[in-house]
Amino acid sequence: MREVDRISLGEGDSAAAIAAVRAHSAAFATENGRPPRAFVLTFGCQQNVADSEKLSGMAKEMGYEIAESAEAAELILVNTCAIREHAEKRALSIVGQYKHLKEKNRDLIIGVCGCMVVQEHRREQLRKSYPYVDFILGTSVLHRLPELLAKKLSQKRRIFGGDEEYAIAENVPILRDSPYRAWVSIMYGCNNFCSYCIVPYVRGRERSRAPEDVIAEVRDLVARGYKDITLLGQNVNSYGKGESHGVDFAELLARLDAIEGDFVLRFMTSHPKDATRRLVDVMAAGKHIAHHFHLPLQSGSDTILKRMNRHYDRAAYLSILDYMREKMPDIAVTSDIIVGFPGETDADFEDTLSMLSRVRFDMIYSFIYSPRKGTPAAAMEDQIPKEVSGKRFDRLLALQEQIALDANEPLMGTEQRVLCDGLSKDDGMLSGRNGQNKIVFWEDDGTPAGEWATIKIDRVAPFALYGKKNQVKVRKSNGNF
Repeated sequence: MREVDRISLGEGDSAAAIAAVRAHSAAFATENGRPPRAFVLTFGCQQNVADSEKLSGMAKEMGYEIAESAEAAELILVNTCAIREHAEKRALSIVGQYKHLKEKNRDLIIGVCGCMVVQEHRREQLRKSYPYVDFILGTSVLHRLPELLAKKLSQKRRIFGGDEEYAIAENVPILRDSPYRAWVSIMYGCNNFCSYCIVPYVRGRERSRAPEDVIAEVRDLVARGYKDITLLGQNVNSYGKGESHGVDFAELLARLDAIEGDFVLRFMTSHPKDATRRLVDVMAAGKHIAHHFHLPLQSGSDTILKRMNRHYDRAAYLSILDYMREKMPDIAVTSDIIVGFPGETDADFEDTLSMLSRVRFDMIYSFIYSPRKGTPAAAMEDQIPKEVSGKRFDRLLALQEQIALDANEPLMGTEQRVLCDGLSKDDGMLSGRNGQNKIVFWEDDGTPAGEWATIKIDRVAPFALYGKKNQVKVRKSNGNF
């Protein structure tokens, strides 16, 4: 069994760094009548959101207030994503706009963090073409923020070291965005090396937190009133592999489900090759586990799945999915689909459409293939022209829209227990999610964010449910909390 290095923030060099930055913050407050402010901008997935909550937590620990805008900040941290080229270009564009803020305030400190800066070509681009960026911080060394910031404040020089540690840091302060919904990282990295994916190169190999640390964090969240807790990992199904503690993901989920309280457990993302019947059995027997499974298919063609290095085929995918629906008839299944992967023929794409018709996903997150520098797929021949991928993408969306509507129609007239997220930005209605992770809208009746509501559904759409609040409480069930 391999042992992952485990460190604790607030010891040794990090403790001295935190103290040094706190002293600087106190001096700033004395001179300016307020503490310095930090602004954290996040791109990408839920794991990046969780990472940004740690960046904010460390900034607060060092004496910073959290700013609502970059213009109001003395410290700007941009937490980047590398999953698609578009995300990188957007992050670089925004970082470029901060040049004007640096010209106005020479003491402003700008750090670029996350997946993008682990790539050598992006690190060099930032160093050479963005001279107003003060430091970079990769995904595995985010806990080193106090040390980099202390060094920057004392030495007044740019810091562009690219060393990644791939340790697991515990006791990192977290400033959560929500008082009732929480992200809990249970593992980091990925060993799968799907041929299109940059994640193993920017987040390193798989490494899992100790089960007692995860359980303690979730228990604390429940005790503090958190009601919606999502376990995160690049592949949560791989939790515990190669670790000395011998606890796999199904066992961890069962232990978390045993915690007393009124809360729901979710998890993402899963890999079909590691989704076991034991995991499905734990979900079906659970008291707190949402009946929702995000299971990325990526393609319905066995030929393309092999080129993607996914290590499963249509038959294996359908086997675990059919078992889920046997054990949990109410389960909602969502997925990821890539259209236009190199070498995808018309027949391959028709295989994907046939899988959608067979599986009947509740929702899909679909993407046109985007080459990522450094991945095997980017060097493959037979790249698909954009016009071909675009037409296939439109057909995929049209089919899925009808499937999603069909999946929601049986919920007409049902009562759904929903955790309110507050007012929707679009139409002023209240919104929340049910146990299947479906979005539910209802008229504003004053239900505060973070409270449960029972909604009777009177209209369904492909990607949402609509209804009215029922004043009679509904007994909690597995599928609907």
